[in-house]
Amino acid sequence: MQFGRFYEEFEVGAVYKHWPGKTVTEYDDHLFCLITMNHHPLHLDANYAERTTQFGKNVVVGNYIYSLLLGMSVPDVSGKAIANLEIESLRHVAPTFHGDTIYGETTVLDKTPSKSKSDRGIVYVETIGYNQDGTIVCVFRRKVMVPTRDYAGAAEQPGRPEPIPRET
Repeated sequence: MQFGRFYEEFEVGAVYKHWPGKTVTEYDDHLFCLITMNHHPLHLDANYAERTTQFGKNVVVGNYIYSLLLGMSVPDVSGKAIANLEIESLRHVAPTFHGDTIYGETTVLDKTPSKSKSDRGIVYVETIGYNQDGTIVCVFRRKVMVPTRDYAGAAEQPGRPEPIPRET
């Protein structure tokens, strides 16, 4: 199974459709809110959301959706990454609700060889997340430093340690 790509494998204009999607549950949303200390009632209090918002129900916290899409893109985009360098933009386009299923796809916008090291390059991508109805919910652009095939002798996973032999 491929896990990420070497610099040479990225082509400008290529689109990677991430699979599988993820159905967002109330538990997912509440857990993310709690571990990130986001206690806004829009995300946690159904009574508040029903009575005081235009949606009439809880809205999933946007940074969870961003994090979910980022994670979905790892096998296709950054699985071999040396570093995520920059999130250039992040837009929450439409709300996500409990029970929505999120899908994602990433387009390669540009790629540039490193100016300082010949064994790596920068890949510039845009990831779009959408729900089961095709409504775009989140869009972000980022720059990822990825290795060339020359990095670490073109090992399948650069820098992955070899297992330590056990004594028997």
